[in-house]
Amino acid sequence: MELESLTVRTAIDGLRKRQFSSVELTRAVLDAITARDGVIGAYLWVDEADALKQAASADAARAGGADALLLGVPLAIKDILNVEGQPCTCASKILAGYRAPYDATVIARLREAGAVFAGRTNLDEFAMGSTTENSAIQLTRNPAALDRVPGGSSGGSAAAVAGGMALAALGTDTGGSIRQPASFCGCVGLKPSYGRVSRYGLVAFASSLDQIGPMTQTVEDAALLLGVMAGRDPHDATTLDRAVPNYAAALGGDLKGLRLGLPKEYFVAGLDPEVAQRVQEAVESCRRCGAEIVEVSLPHTEYAVATYYILASAEASANLARFDGVRYGHRSAVAAGTPLEMYLNTRAEGFGREVKRRIILGTYVLSSGYYDAYYTHAQRVRTLIRRDFESAFMQCDALLTPVSPDPAYLIGATAEDPLKAYLIDIFTVTANLAGICGLSVPCGTTPAGLPVGLQVLAPAFDEGTLLRIGHVYEQVREVRS
Repeated sequence: MELESLTVRTAIDGLRKRQFSSVELTRAVLDAITARDGVIGAYLWVDEADALKQAASADAARAGGADALLLGVPLAIKDILNVEGQPCTCASKILAGYRAPYDATVIARLREAGAVFAGRTNLDEFAMGSTTENSAIQLTRNPAALDRVPGGSSGGSAAAVAGGMALAALGTDTGGSIRQPASFCGCVGLKPSYGRVSRYGLVAFASSLDQIGPMTQTVEDAALLLGVMAGRDPHDATTLDRAVPNYAAALGGDLKGLRLGLPKEYFVAGLDPEVAQRVQEAVESCRRCGAEIVEVSLPHTEYAVATYYILASAEASANLARFDGVRYGHRSAVAAGTPLEMYLNTRAEGFGREVKRRIILGTYVLSSGYYDAYYTHAQRVRTLIRRDFESAFMQCDALLTPVSPDPAYLIGATAEDPLKAYLIDIFTVTANLAGICGLSVPCGTTPAGLPVGLQVLAPAFDEGTLLRIGHVYEQVREVRS
């Protein structure tokens, strides 16, 4: 039995039956990281001694009668979430030397459920990117094709799961940063509804768009982790006080009685034909499972990318103002005559090119004379996009779409063309703008062996329907290439 390849569910069952210990399971994951990550580059930080200490504590707790859901299950954490005592670099030079003084709420809840934290994964710097090439620390490769990107910004988490170096991982999704790398690498990625999962302890990129979610091998595993993480948090005023269903227990059955919509704007010229074919095959599988398939329209989709990058960059410019070299992280060693010179030197040295680009763009659209022309207008278009989804969900229960217009890109393919990189997000940013939930489920590969993902979108706080659809499809999926 290759313990590092277990799903979260099989790991839970095996630990409860004493088929193996948490130390043995964690050791297997750590050995897989040692054997494989030198090529893939998914992890930024691993403390083997600490991970094994956590695992030994879990084994001792189980021997004493404890039986928390995730007791002894090792997980990987995107290096943008605070875990007490661990570094949190956000893959940026500007946070060099910083160690988190507290646990993010999702970490505290996973810790209470008994999870072991095995390591921290790579990302685009401050989660700004779609390929993980914007990391200031290292390159991450796609386990399915080492000359391809893993997607982003949660590329390290996706590569760890798909590469057999993590049973599951946490990612964050501001404009598709869980769903797109899950699609590129061939794993499951869940973006919860805005307000379903606390953002406390997440280093903010764009506060009205960010969400934390699981990246897993199966839909059931995503349901299990979401059930642990979700719920009201007094530390995050944007979380809603709504009951958290037992998502995993509700899985099963078929799709009879569900109407699934195909947005015509998501099946257009420019969509890679191999991606289109795999998604259409998945749609037909859902039809055979009893779903009624209907065409719907999201007419403002063409404005989504521009709207997203105006709003996300504006929020980023405000959120990243706190990184000034005064309280923590990198401070420039260049002699400065004034505090302002020190700030300028520190930020020039500490931030990478893409982060600087977005700070400049965000500052510009918030500046006097341009605020109404860009930021205010983008907020109005965001409202129209949300209303598009509200209208569509009056006609159907959920939507089926591609995750990305293309499979994983060659490393370096978008390095000198930021606009091309931004357009990768066309099918994912809309869910963040509207605050709804989204799921990426593998739906086969291209003839070249590159994974393709099916995106399922459901109304806000209807993760139960989202996961049900993904799970039913997963059970009947025929992997073709």
